[in-house]
Amino acid sequence: MTRSPAVQFTDKEVVNVATVPKRSPFRYPGGKTWLVPIFREWIFGLGFRPRVLVEPFAGGGIVSLTAVFDDLVDRAVMCEIDSSVASVWKTILKPADAKWLATQILEFQLEPGNVVDCLTRKPRKLRERAFQTILRNRVQRGGIMAPGAGLVKTGENGRGLNSRWYPETLARRILEICELRSRIDFVEADAFDVIPLYVRNSSAAFFVDPPYTAGGKSAGSRLYVHNSLDHDALFNLVSSARGPSMLTYDESEEIRVLARRHRFVISHVPMKNTHHRVMNELVLTRGYSQMSLSLV
Repeated sequence: MTRSPAVQFTDKEVVNVATVPKRSPFRYPGGKTWLVPIFREWIFGLGFRPRVLVEPFAGGGIVSLTAVFDDLVDRAVMCEIDSSVASVWKTILKPADAKWLATQILEFQLEPGNVVDCLTRKPRKLRERAFQTILRNRVQRGGIMAPGAGLVKTGENGRGLNSRWYPETLARRILEICELRSRIDFVEADAFDVIPLYVRNSSAAFFVDPPYTAGGKSAGSRLYVHNSLDHDALFNLVSSARGPSMLTYDESEEIRVLARRHRFVISHVPMKNTHHRVMNELVLTRGYSQMSLSLV
C-alpha cells in the first residue's frame, strides 16, 4: 500500500450546501452535507481506492451514500443503533418495500390531523414504521426525532408543516438508493460491535460521526435517542484500524487531547449550523496520507 504525501487545505470557505447533491431521505440534525466536498478530497488523497467505507454512526448516511453514488468505494457498510432510523434503511434496501414507501410518501395528504394520526399510531410492519419515521423527521422542528421535539409551526416562508415535505424528491431519493442496494450493507447494531469487524482490513476506510456529547456538550443528548458514548474507548478502537479514518467532532478540548494521544491530525473546517451561524468543527484524520484540512 503506497503512502501519498500529506495534503494541506488552507483558507477553506464555508461550503454552500445548495451545491452538494442531496442523497439522503433524512433531514438530519448534525447532518454532514457540508462535509461532502472535504470527504471527497480526503478519499482521493489517500493514494488508493478503499474497497469498503464503514460508517458506524450512519444516521442520515450522507457520507456513505456519497461514497457509493460517486463510486469512491466498492461498497459501504452503514451501521445504526436507533431502531426507527434502522427501519428506514432496511425498508429502502428492499425493492418492494422501497416502492411501497415511495408511493406512501407521494400519496400522503400532509394535513395536521393526518400527521398527528400517523405519528400516534402504532405501526404494524417495519415499512410502516419507516414511513412514520420519515414523516416525523420532516415535520418535527429541526428534523429532531428525540422525545420532546414539537411539530414545525411557521416553517420556511410560512409554509408550516410543508416546509420540509417534498414528496417527489423524497420518493426519487428512496428509489435511487434502492437501485444501488447491492453496494450497501446495512446493519442495526452498536458501533462498538461493528467497528472491530473491519479494523484489521487495510482496504477499509472509516467515517465516524458520533453524537457530540464530549466535553459537556448537550447537543448529542438533546438531538439523539442513543447518545451515551465512551469517547475514549471509541478513539482507542478506531486508532487500531489498519485502514484510514476520518472523525468529526464539535470543538472540545477533551477531543483535542484524545486526538493528540492517538495521533490524529486535527483540523478546522467551517460550516453553518441550522441557525446559519458559522462555526468550526473538528475533522480528525488518521491513515496512509495523514492529510490536514487547515492544520492546527
